[in-house]
Amino acid sequence: MKRALTGLTLEELGALIKGAGHPAFRAGQIHDWLQKGAGFEGMKNLPQALLGELAAEYAAQGVRIEKTLRSKLDGTEKYLFALEDGNIVEGVFMRYAHGNTLCVSTQVGCRMGCAFCASGLEGLVRNMEPGEMLSQVLLAGALHREGQGRGVTNVVLMGSGEPLDNYENVLRFLRLLSAPRGMNISLRNVTLSTCGLVPEIDRLAGEDLPLTLSISLHAADDGRRREIMPVAKLYSIGALIESCKAYVKKTGRRVSFEYALIQGVNSTLEEADALAELLRGFQCHVNLIPVNFVPEKGLTAPGLGGIERFQARLQEKGVAVSRRREMGADIGGACGQLRRRHIENSAN
Repeated sequence: MKRALTGLTLEELGALIKGAGHPAFRAGQIHDWLQKGAGFEGMKNLPQALLGELAAEYAAQGVRIEKTLRSKLDGTEKYLFALEDGNIVEGVFMRYAHGNTLCVSTQVGCRMGCAFCASGLEGLVRNMEPGEMLSQVLLAGALHREGQGRGVTNVVLMGSGEPLDNYENVLRFLRLLSAPRGMNISLRNVTLSTCGLVPEIDRLAGEDLPLTLSISLHAADDGRRREIMPVAKLYSIGALIESCKAYVKKTGRRVSFEYALIQGVNSTLEEADALAELLRGFQCHVNLIPVNFVPEKGLTAPGLGGIERFQARLQEKGVAVSRRREMGADIGGACGQLRRRHIENSAN
């Protein structure tokens, strides 16, 4: 598989161009085109000989948009990204008052096996490269850029895959994303979601990155969490919470906890009380998510009344809580659903 040029820093690209015997200024031209989401065919002011040499060894973006679905309800867009090796991942573009957010995938598939998630139904296929992650942002940004502004202003690592299971590649992606000559997106506008890999959370705390850490919690006791999330068999809730408290202390950044409400599993008022007790005195925020229905999983969300009662109970207990706005409901906004349909259709 050809490596994507978007995975190189400007300095690395300069060394590549210089080593091939071309003028150093060409690196800046190529880099600027890449940041606009261009492929080799779009780099009109570059010699064809140089582009041919690069294309023989590298892909420009390493990703292309295979299919786009657009919500009639809220304008949310869902992309099926095709990779150089034929694999498929998804991304979701969401418009908010504070800017445009892209949900990025970090792995093809996932090996975490969470009970409610469609992304891991086929297990982990492979880790994504930094350039492949960045190209998702570049391509979506190119579609929505107005003038000299950014088409994407915020990034959430909540697509397919567990970001901390692809640690080194994700860290490099974050540094590329925030590079001043690149997209220059502040890491304060980036949220990294993890199922709770405790050693990697501890490691991330030492990276001096001002991003927002979001923990997929989904239960307040170990027994229930192990039913929902196999990772809980490795790391107890107590160990996870202590790691999160250490993260807050070291970074000064508030931690967010995602809680997918599942009817008959974790949505009673007693479980709200247990969650409030677990998080008492902790600088955090709870994001309630009515679980998306995945036919292969068979799990459903509580009714609106049940969701509102759960939220109100947490508020009564002094927990900062909000309900995630449901985006792209008419296009299967939850990650994994479009990819799975594509795989099934391709097999028929």
